[in-house]
Amino acid sequence: MRLAFWRAGKDKAVVERAISKPKAEAKSTEAAPMIEARPAPVAAKQAQAESGDIDLHALGAVLARKRGWIIVPTVLALVASVAAVNLVTPRYKSESRILIDGRENVFLRPSSDRSTEERQSLDPEAVTSQVQLVLSRDLAREIIKKNKLAERPEFDPVLQGISPLKSLAALIGIGRDPFSMTPEERVLDAYYERLQAYAVDKSRVIVVEFQSADPDLAARVANSIADGYLVLQQNARQDQARSASQWLSGEIENLRKKVSDAEAKVEDFRSKSSLFVGTNNTTLSNQQMGEVNTQLNNARSMKADAESRARLIKEMLQSGKPIEASEVVNSELMRRLSEQRVTLRAQLAEQSSTLLGNHPRIKELKAQLGDLDNQIRDEAAKISRSFESDARIASGRVDGLTASLDQLKKQATSTNGQDVQLRALEREAKAQRDLLETYLGKYREASTRESIDTAPAEGRIISRAIVSNTPAYPKKLPIVLIATIATLLLSSGVVVTGELLRQTAPRAVAVFTPAQAQAPVRQEPLVQPVVQPVAEPMLDPVVEDLTPLQPEMTADADVTEFTEIEHLADSLRAAGPAAKKVTVLGTAAGEAITLSTLTLARHLARDARVVVVDLAASSPTIAAVSVDASAPGLAELMQGEASFAQIITRDKLSRLHLVMAGRPGFDRSLLQSPRVTLAIDALLRAYDHVLVDAGSASDLPAELLTAHARAVVVPDASMAPDARTLMCEQLRAVGFSEVTMLSRPVQPSDAAEAPRGVAA
Repeated sequence: MRLAFWRAGKDKAVVERAISKPKAEAKSTEAAPMIEARPAPVAAKQAQAESGDIDLHALGAVLARKRGWIIVPTVLALVASVAAVNLVTPRYKSESRILIDGRENVFLRPSSDRSTEERQSLDPEAVTSQVQLVLSRDLAREIIKKNKLAERPEFDPVLQGISPLKSLAALIGIGRDPFSMTPEERVLDAYYERLQAYAVDKSRVIVVEFQSADPDLAARVANSIADGYLVLQQNARQDQARSASQWLSGEIENLRKKVSDAEAKVEDFRSKSSLFVGTNNTTLSNQQMGEVNTQLNNARSMKADAESRARLIKEMLQSGKPIEASEVVNSELMRRLSEQRVTLRAQLAEQSSTLLGNHPRIKELKAQLGDLDNQIRDEAAKISRSFESDARIASGRVDGLTASLDQLKKQATSTNGQDVQLRALEREAKAQRDLLETYLGKYREASTRESIDTAPAEGRIISRAIVSNTPAYPKKLPIVLIATIATLLLSSGVVVTGELLRQTAPRAVAVFTPAQAQAPVRQEPLVQPVVQPVAEPMLDPVVEDLTPLQPEMTADADVTEFTEIEHLADSLRAAGPAAKKVTVLGTAAGEAITLSTLTLARHLARDARVVVVDLAASSPTIAAVSVDASAPGLAELMQGEASFAQIITRDKLSRLHLVMAGRPGFDRSLLQSPRVTLAIDALLRAYDHVLVDAGSASDLPAELLTAHARAVVVPDASMAPDARTLMCEQLRAVGFSEVTMLSRPVQPSDAAEAPRGVAA
């Protein structure tokens, strides 16, 4: 077959008309590519398989067709589960409940706690600790011994015989060998296997559950565990009280000796230091000092009073005024003299009324009256002198008491240090005495609690276990339903998994098996590989059915350039992964670069998956040969406006895939984004060869073109051989692994004819 190429500079409509010419206009000697028609249901089914969707109708048909593979295992599982639950020995469960309230008898509480009626509430950790006490091995041994569980075959596998299955499991290490265990260990394992104790959420209630083949035994053991738990707590409290009393008794004996020694030291030091205690717990020296100080104050008061009286009487005598002091007036002699003076004055007044002043009687009375006044003044002077004497006596007493007080002060100063030591000894003796009294009180309380037979426990039984008539194990209906439904789902899953693997097998072949050239070519829609770029995952593009195309061809075309490109394609095909990425570029942008790229890609697409990425966008040829000329390109992918599934299109004349640079008018700066490199890498993981049409590569990043790539150069016709050699060396220097330069590129004038088989 011959492949028609389009002339550069032609209008797109002209190109489309050239493509869409009917078969009737083709020459009779040329063979047109044939597209076989196939029925719509078959095509739809294959399209669905190739798109990756699950055919639910096919799955339903497979389930209906292979229902025997599902029903038979399900029925067998149902029968086996029913037989198993009926063969298992049933167990009956009984439960008892214990409330952990932390209460004590108010009469047994210490005196310091009797003012508070309620103890502090227990925290969740304390309740959990009580659960572990219920599960303790000490309590388990007591329950086993009390109920004689070791004599029952249910709790000792050796008594009832060990099954061969258990022996085999123990032999390979899955379980424990009962014969290697002691009888106590075997009974304890069976006991804990049937016992369950837990705390009810958000409460202080402990539930004790026990299972047994004998319902009476289950109830009896559950109640025994609850009773044993309370007894264990009571014994613990009694042991605690006993230990406390024993320790306190020894400490009390030691404290008694310490108290006696401390008090003896106090008295001995007091006697040696003469620090005897008087009234009101004061020392004798301090008490004497207080008494002397009181006497001194009294003497000073008496002195001041006597001096004041004597001074007052003197002032009255000196002024000639009548002496009206109480001490003078109240004197017995002064009262008699005053009475005589009053009598004489009365007589003088009486005689003066009849006698003249020179009368002897009048003179006598005046003389007597003057003598009485002198006596009164003399008596007042005597009283004043007596007060002065009393003042001198008081002054002497003050001096004596002051001397005594100074002496007592000196004595008290010398005994202060000894008094400090005495008080320290007294404090030590008091502390030892107080501690002794405290220990004595606690010892009496501990002795009282130890002597009581029923010490208070932390909990009380609020619900006792009763005999149950309903088996708790096994749950027949749930076990049968679970086994049956699980078998049904498992068998159905096996059937569905096999069908899904079968449905996905053709798609895998279509992706990874290269198409073989056949005489009548069947135009198959290719399945796009799943690519994971950074922008978004690649989906399978929807490829429209192609109509047969018959391009115009001429028989006498020069095919030298096509032969060279075919040899180049063979060398790239032989290179394998080393030629996975091929960059086609030229010395100047033009139609020849795009035509050479398409020709090379179509040769490679005969037996490989090939995609052409247009980064030049300098020719309308890529859009003209695409099945969707308006499809988005890399620019729209970079902007997030399109996905991989939308930018990958098909070549109308071959199995080649195309990726355009973008719709007309796009911003070429988008092609310089690092995400373009990621998109190229994603295509490299999905295709065998990726051909990059770089044009003149004037505005493209070098890393995008040279990374793990070979270069194919489309030179200008006027380019000298030396310039070509220099260009190849420069391209190798910038990073291309290998550089191939075409001697003659595909020209637009040669595109009208092509060698046969290019579009096959």
